[in-house]
Amino acid sequence: MTRQTKGIWLMIATVAGFAVQDGFSRMLAGAYNPFMVVMIRYWVFAAFVIALATRQPEGLAALKTRALGLHAFRAALLVAEIIAIVYGFTLIGLIETHAVFAACPLLVVALSGPVLGERLTTDKLVAVAIGCVGVLVLLNPGADVFSWAALFPLASAFMFALYTVLTRKVAGIDPFFPTFFWTPVLGAVLATIAGLPHWEPVQGLDWLWLLTYASLSVLSYWLMQKTYEAVEASTVQPFAYLQIVFTSAIAIAFFDEALTLHVMLGAGIVILAGLYTLTRGRKA
Repeated sequence: MTRQTKGIWLMIATVAGFAVQDGFSRMLAGAYNPFMVVMIRYWVFAAFVIALATRQPEGLAALKTRALGLHAFRAALLVAEIIAIVYGFTLIGLIETHAVFAACPLLVVALSGPVLGERLTTDKLVAVAIGCVGVLVLLNPGADVFSWAALFPLASAFMFALYTVLTRKVAGIDPFFPTFFWTPVLGAVLATIAGLPHWEPVQGLDWLWLLTYASLSVLSYWLMQKTYEAVEASTVQPFAYLQIVFTSAIAIAFFDEALTLHVMLGAGIVILAGLYTLTRGRKA
């Protein structure tokens, strides 16, 4: 398997994990304050990476970083991005939120040039443009989407795009484990500051859903880290559009949203854009 193929499959797994995570986000944030939901997610994530740190053969040396400031900035971006998009789910739902958030891959491509110095080939730009058309067909956004509530996923899209390109940047500075460790640990501190004032008692079975949601966040984050270690950010961005396909399926199955012809047509265009990128990459 080539590095490009590996990166593509990792991206598909990443966005599938994020889609399931979004379903849990909408369910939980409908019952509890979004700040609290995100805080518990970060507690589990931080506990996981701290447990991993204790098992590193290098000891504390495994946490050594040359980019602590960059990790702190990425942590703040990610906490703010998650809170914004989860709050968006409670206001305009999963599909409408992602109608706005779908701008994120385009923002990643736009930022990967000035931030990372990556070369944006014509093939990449064409694939992203085709994917963008597919997203527009898929979502068929109406006037209801572009309300003041859309500012939350729009801000979330920009923050996550910047976080994404910085993830690739920091991968060239630090080894995998310090990057994997510092972002959730520093993020847990920030999420606790934001979420603790909004604490609410958790009902019995909801603890299970909260822990499942938090575990999915760990898995998705790990997959994303491995994706950007394997391949350039702009190469796999067309496949990030598949998240809207997965999210739409979850919204239809669990939140009573309807599957329409434009959804199926849009999904087909997005998948074709991804296949175009993979085919051109193999030929190169």
